[in-house]
Amino acid sequence: MSALESPRARPYSAAVTFTNATIGYDRHPAVHHVEGRFAPGSLTAVVGPNGAGKSTLLKAAVGALRPLGGKVSVEGCPRRRIAYLPQQSEIDRSFPIPVFDFVGMGLWRSVGLFGGFDRTADERIAGALATVGLAGFERRTLDTLSGGQVQRVLFARLLLQDSPLILLDEPFTAVDERTVEELLHLVTDWHAEGRTVVAVLHDREQVRHHFPQTLLIARHVIAWGETASVLTASNLRAARSMEEAWDDHAPVCSVDEVHA
Repeated sequence: MSALESPRARPYSAAVTFTNATIGYDRHPAVHHVEGRFAPGSLTAVVGPNGAGKSTLLKAAVGALRPLGGKVSVEGCPRRRIAYLPQQSEIDRSFPIPVFDFVGMGLWRSVGLFGGFDRTADERIAGALATVGLAGFERRTLDTLSGGQVQRVLFARLLLQDSPLILLDEPFTAVDERTVEELLHLVTDWHAEGRTVVAVLHDREQVRHHFPQTLLIARHVIAWGETASVLTASNLRAARSMEEAWDDHAPVCSVDEVHA
């Protein structure tokens, strides 16, 4: 049994549905009219050019962004339970928090924000660190770790969250090849357990080899479905052309324009 698995196996049914969803910042849309669903138990890569709106979709799913139009709904998992891994650039690595305490934040639902760890919790934290190859790092502080070690720590925290829905934003960026392989193994384990996993990625070969489903987006959905049918030359050309045609200086949309 992995560190993420519960003592008793249970079915999962988490899904994220986008219904004509337009999402953006300060009334400036980043992605337009997204229609589709991350189905229960699916393993999906989200790919597209820089600035295509990939991270925006994940933030809307966790509730950090409200749609400007349409709807983003999550089924089978309260938003507070979603296991969300942001980009490393959004994480303050300078704070000298011990690795043990940082990973233990994944247990906040069961122990409370200010609760202490009992022996069982201590064992779960140690087990999660061992699973990601960081046994013995409990007293190291976050600010002393390499980028790859930080990513392992973040995955250990995800393990403890035991969520049916896992959203990963560029989880393998600036990470060494061995770490990528080991973390990919965890991702495929989550999928095998029936959890719904969505990952923003850049490496297309990685996507082709490990992710059965892909969403290709470039401000609009270009294609969404089985990876082999999505990552075609014509779809990739369409994504590039949409990126080149996009006007970042276009006027901010009014509410009426977004809903039109």
